[in-house]
Amino acid sequence: MASLYIHIPFCESRCAYCAFYSSTYRGNKADYLSALCRELELRRNYLSGAPIRTLYFGGGTPSLLSVEEFSLLMESLRRYYDLSSLEEFTVEVNPDDVTHDFVAGIAALGVNRISMGVQSFHDEDLRLMGRRHSVAQVYSAVEAIRGAGIENVSIDLIYGLPGQTKEAWRENLSKAVALDVQHLSAYSLTYEEGSKLSRLAKRGEVHPVGEEDCADMFALLRAELAQAGFYQYEISNFAKPGMESKHNFSYWDGTPYLGVGASAHSYDGTSRQWNIANTRLYIAKLQQGADDYYEVEQLDLETRYNDFVLTSLRTRKGMDLALLEEGYTRRLYDYCLKNASKYISEGLLIREDGFLRLSESGLFVSDGVMSDLMWVE
Repeated sequence: MASLYIHIPFCESRCAYCAFYSSTYRGNKADYLSALCRELELRRNYLSGAPIRTLYFGGGTPSLLSVEEFSLLMESLRRYYDLSSLEEFTVEVNPDDVTHDFVAGIAALGVNRISMGVQSFHDEDLRLMGRRHSVAQVYSAVEAIRGAGIENVSIDLIYGLPGQTKEAWRENLSKAVALDVQHLSAYSLTYEEGSKLSRLAKRGEVHPVGEEDCADMFALLRAELAQAGFYQYEISNFAKPGMESKHNFSYWDGTPYLGVGASAHSYDGTSRQWNIANTRLYIAKLQQGADDYYEVEQLDLETRYNDFVLTSLRTRKGMDLALLEEGYTRRLYDYCLKNASKYISEGLLIREDGFLRLSESGLFVSDGVMSDLMWVE
């Protein structure tokens, strides 16, 4: 089984916090979709014919595509890939793009999960972040999604916004819980280089929330969602029982995946590939029949080990120690446990039932713990 990701880079406008590859120019959308179809054909053997278990349209803003444009891409997908075992088909949407006809149309194409970028239930926060939608449009979108028969809905939230209080964050969480969605992802705001918020912070026009306050907001996030019946299955992801994102897990458990589109990444177990992060050049390369629209990195044992540490310890299940020893040699197994020993004694890591995982307190310092377990020359 394998996973497939399709990147739709177009955005109506650029969010103030965003540093992902996207484009506000849509004049070449038709050419881009043709290039996507061409890449789907060219890369059809990358996964060695493995059935696709999860399909994910991300961006950018996939909801800027019409139902007809989704249908065009699905024709290529069905032509070149085995979708007979498809379990989860997710499309990212912005609330202001959602209509009943749009959701009903993509549902008819097989979409069974929606991931919606809500970010906040306060309009002033949305304006600060440069989001196009309003809080009222969030509720309308959820109603349209459910009205079209899609019950598996995930929303994204951001905390640690300039000026945000813990009480305002609690209100966000209360409103998210009241929506009765099945999945929620929550991320601490980061001031990415090149983003508008980063520039404003450097000029002193906005002031980042302190680390201690962000940690308190993370603790509040975990407590409120646990009380509402959500399980934290990964550092930033929470789900009702059985509603974890299968596509997310494909990144964390080493499942091969193919990424198609400008800036998309792929992994086949031994190498990483990433497409050129420029829509215009991506289109030109595919139109010319060139094969240099992506780069490849062959992964040595130590790099694969480091990836294993980062991805497995992000999950609440943790690192499978038997898999560590079998797949990454006894040498790296011993190295990992030697470096982990101090964190185990400090109560930041827990070793039990053949797994190594972050403790409740370890979640708050996860980056430092994982960094110390990684291999360095």
